[in-house]
Order: sequence, then structure tokens, then C-alpha cells
Amino acid sequence: MKPAFLARDHGTRDRWMISYLDVLTILLIFFIGLAANMNKITAAKPAALPPTPLLVTSQDTNLQRVKKQLAETGVDLRMERHGLVISIPQAVLFAPGQDELDRSALESVKKIAQVLRQVPNKVNLVGYTDPTPIHNERFNDNWELAAARGLHLLDIFVKAYGIAEERLSVTSHASNNPKVSNESEDGRASNRRVEIIVLDEVPEE
Repeated sequence: MKPAFLARDHGTRDRWMISYLDVLTILLIFFIGLAANMNKITAAKPAALPPTPLLVTSQDTNLQRVKKQLAETGVDLRMERHGLVISIPQAVLFAPGQDELDRSALESVKKIAQVLRQVPNKVNLVGYTDPTPIHNERFNDNWELAAARGLHLLDIFVKAYGIAEERLSVTSHASNNPKVSNESEDGRASNRRVEIIVLDEVPEE
């Protein structure tokens, strides 16, 4: 019998090295593929982020344009945090205790409506009264009267001038939030008003 060191090698001694190299090769291929995929994902991320629209800047431009055009009508205008306020004395629009628009106000309302049609902004129609109680066949209190005046203006803007109804809203403040003191007749007359607020926002699509 031949000594073990003279025995013929049948290739079994280094077989574990072949398996080890196979494992290393598979792992190397796996990590190369993983790295390539990570690079693709990283490169794709910036393209997936859409640019942020500058809605506020756009709306500010709209409000300034409306203000410039309406300044020619002589109405009281002021810029506030939530938008452009068009303040109109009640005596210009409505008879005392009534919500029907006075015929003498039609031209002013027409000019305002024509300007509002040029922008997409939402518009809030806000009615105010003085604290003098009212109770007639049509209205139980000043809340109803102020709301009815706003609704009447809304109806005119929609039906006569084609302003989209979803852009419009109506608010009644009655005798709350007066501009000046109600101690004098002039003060109460100043507080009886309708404010058309061109808001710094547009309807959702």
C-alpha cells in the first residue's frame, strides 16, 4: 500500500475553495447590481419633484390690477391681509330697509362686475348695518337685511354678468365690526355699507 503522500490526488482536497470562490463571485455581482440600481433611483428623484407654482405672487398681481381699474370708479378701496376690499355705502346701493338695488347704482355695479370678470379670484359679498333695530314684513332683524343685500348682489353678478357662482360667497355682519362710532348719524350712515372683497385665492379646479 502506497503512503498517503504518494496517493493519487482525485481533486477532492480543493473543492471547498471552488465553492468559496463561487459565493464571492455571486456576492460581488449582487453588490454591483445593487449599487447600479441605487444610482438610478438617486438620479430619478429630482425629476420627480414638480416645480412649486407661485400662486401668491400671481394673485397679488391680480389684486393690484383690480385696484388700479376700480380706482377710476371712485369707490373706496383698501388692501387688507386677505384681499382687496371695495367698500360701498348702503345709500349708494339700497334704499333704507330694502335689499333691491337702486337703479342709480347699476352703472357702478356694472363697472365692478366687468373688472371682476377679468380675474379668477374668489369674491366675498359682506353686508353691514347700523345697530338701529329693524322689523318689517320682509326682515326680522339686521342680520337678515345684510344677508339679503349680499345675496341680491350675488344674483346680479351671476345672472347679469356671468360671473361663476362658485367664485362668490355671502357674509352678514349686521351691526358688528363698525368702521366708526355709531354715536352720530354720520357715523351710523358710514357703517351701513356693503363690502365686496376680492380674496387672495382662486377656486379649486
